[in-house]
Amino acid sequence: MASFNHELFGEISYDLYWSGQQKIKIFGKEKVIILSIDGNEAGEFHDAQKEAHINFVENMDDIISKAEESIFDYYQEVYMDYRDMVGEDEANKIAPVIESKEGLGQLIEPTQLIIRRVRKDGVRRIGLIFNCTWEIEHGLAVKIEDEEIVETGFQDIVL
Repeated sequence: MASFNHELFGEISYDLYWSGQQKIKIFGKEKVIILSIDGNEAGEFHDAQKEAHINFVENMDDIISKAEESIFDYYQEVYMDYRDMVGEDEANKIAPVIESKEGLGQLIEPTQLIIRRVRKDGVRRIGLIFNCTWEIEHGLAVKIEDEEIVETGFQDIVL
């Protein structure tokens, strides 16, 4: 397994993709999550991938705040469906009624920041991946393009 200290991404290692660590603060909690970067085994990354990471780090508070709002809006759309699938006791554990985005901190756990390959359109694509109580199988993700939230849903939207 190849590994090296990249000037931007820090200590990263290669096993089908490059991975390292990224510190974020979301829902009031600081977390260290996996940083995954699509790239070749030689450790060559597209300028747009580097820009995506730089812009994410420099604008993290704003991007994370928008991601929190997007996750809250998404949760408000889906939680009743999950509550209807299980009994009331279980519903209050996996999909409780919450009134503000702060309540989501107990329901989701950030796991990964993915910096995607650059396509011909040159769009900077990153994804935030989460485990969540209400959707264990498919998880939760926030898709970000050019530093704007474009979609929140199952993890497959960013994989």
